[in-house]
Amino acid sequence: MGGMRGEYKVPGGKLVAVDLEEVDGRLAEVSVSGDFFLEPDEALGDINAALTGMPVEAGVEQLAGAVTGALADDVSLIGFTAESIGIAIRRALGKATGWDDHDFDVIPARVLAPALHVALDEVIAREVAAGTRPPTARFWDWDSPLVVIGSFQSVRNEVDPDGARQHGIDVVRRVSGGGAMFMEPGNTITYSLVVPTSLVEGLSFERSYSFLDEWVIGALADVGVDAHFVPLNDIASDRGKIGGAAQKRFASGAVLHHVTMAYDIDADKMLEVLRIGREKMSDKGTKSANKRVDPMRSQTGMTREAILESFAASFSRRYRSSESDYTPAELASAQRLVDEKFATPEWTHRVP
Repeated sequence: MGGMRGEYKVPGGKLVAVDLEEVDGRLAEVSVSGDFFLEPDEALGDINAALTGMPVEAGVEQLAGAVTGALADDVSLIGFTAESIGIAIRRALGKATGWDDHDFDVIPARVLAPALHVALDEVIAREVAAGTRPPTARFWDWDSPLVVIGSFQSVRNEVDPDGARQHGIDVVRRVSGGGAMFMEPGNTITYSLVVPTSLVEGLSFERSYSFLDEWVIGALADVGVDAHFVPLNDIASDRGKIGGAAQKRFASGAVLHHVTMAYDIDADKMLEVLRIGREKMSDKGTKSANKRVDPMRSQTGMTREAILESFAASFSRRYRSSESDYTPAELASAQRLVDEKFATPEWTHRVP
C-alpha cells in the first residue's frame, strides 16, 4: 500500500502529522512531524522507531503506550501528547476522522415542543450512526417551559414539585448526563451536535468536550464574547460561566454533544423550581429578588434570534455544511419517543 498521511490539531496545542506506509498489516516508514516542540530533538527518532512495526489495528491507547514506553524520563513533549500521535496515525489509516472529512447538516432554530427536541437528539443520533443523515448541528427553539434533567439525576433532589406545579413546568429526563436545564421560551441558547464516533476516536470524555466545543468558542468571539473552555464541561468568559455541555456516546457509532447557554433566565422562578439552583445561587451570594441570569444578553447586546443566526453562520463558515430541516419521518419518530419514553413516569422517575 502507498504512503498515507494523518493530521490532528491538539485543542489548545499544536498540529501533529504522521506519514506512514502499511506493509503486511504493520506500520512502516513512520515519520512524525508538526509544529510542536520536543526536547531533546533526538527523541523524534525514538518515537518513529517505536511506532514502526506496530499492527495497523492498534488503537490510540496502544500506540500511545508504545511512544511513552520508548521515551526516556527527561523527554518533554510540548504542545502535543503521545495520544495525539496515535490519533494522527488512526486518521492516516482511515480509522479515525477529522472535521474536514465530513459534510454537515445545519438545522436552524425551529420552534417545537421542548420534549420533542429531547427526543430528536436520540432520533438524529440513530440516523447519523446508520449513515442515513450526515453529522448534524441543530439549534433549539421551543414554545413552552420545561425542566430537562440529566440522565442520572434524581427528580426529587433536583425539582421542587410545588414550584414546578405553580409555574406549569413539566420535567423531562434526557439521554445525556450532566445537570438540569431550566428552559422557558427565549431564556437559553441551546444546540445539539451529533457526529460519528470516529471524529472523537482516541479522545477521553474530557478531551472530547473541548474538541467538540472548539467551534463555539470562535462563534462566541464573533458576537463579542471572549470565552474559554473550563473542564470538565463548562464554557465561561472573564465575567463567569456562560453555559455547560453534556454528552452521550451511543454504542451504535454516534456521539451526541449538546450545549445550553444562559441568555436571560428569571433566577427567582428558577430557584422556585430547581432545588439545586438554590444551593448554587446562595453560594454566589444571590439572595435578593428579581435577579436575572443573562450573560449572553448582557455581554452581546444582541437579541437571542440574532445570536442563534450568527452561531449557525459561524459553524457553516468553519465546516462544509448545508442548511437542512427535520423530515416528517424524523418528527413522527420523535413524537413516538416522547409518547412511549420521554413523557412516561417510568423514564422520568427512573432515578427517583
